[in-house]
Amino acid sequence: MKCTTCGKENEASGKFCGICGAQLIEDSVNFNPQSIGTENPMVGFTEAISLGFKNYINFRGRATKAEYWWWFLFAFLGGVVTGILDSLGIGVTVTQSIFNLAIFIPGLALGARRLHDIGKSGWWQFLWLAILIGWIILIVWCIRQGDVGPNKHGIDPRTNPR
Repeated sequence: MKCTTCGKENEASGKFCGICGAQLIEDSVNFNPQSIGTENPMVGFTEAISLGFKNYINFRGRATKAEYWWWFLFAFLGGVVTGILDSLGIGVTVTQSIFNLAIFIPGLALGARRLHDIGKSGWWQFLWLAILIGWIILIVWCIRQGDVGPNKHGIDPRTNPR
């Protein structure tokens, strides 16, 4: 079945698109989340980084808690390493700036997908600008377990192939 949103060809029995998470069936009333299958294993560090760059500008769909926090760790460690390289003057002293630019958009996209997983709009990321209060709210939301089964933002990434 072809997705009307992104054009990807999906399995005929598919309920949601494997790329963008759009609903493939018209009748969602008879949808049984139990029929999706068993839960996928949690993503690891390298898979999370791969998914982050694979979905570079994908602001649709959902991302698991593990995917988000592994990316966060990658961004933190990358920032530390590039900061050390810049302070030592090894090579070009703009490596941290280049790294931050390279991960900025995928980080925003991943943050939006993580908020989608708990049923929130990706626009809530602007709470980061509210310094302390915004950060606390977003951290609490990002550690929260995602919605089980599909929600208005797409399929459950824990029970469907990535």
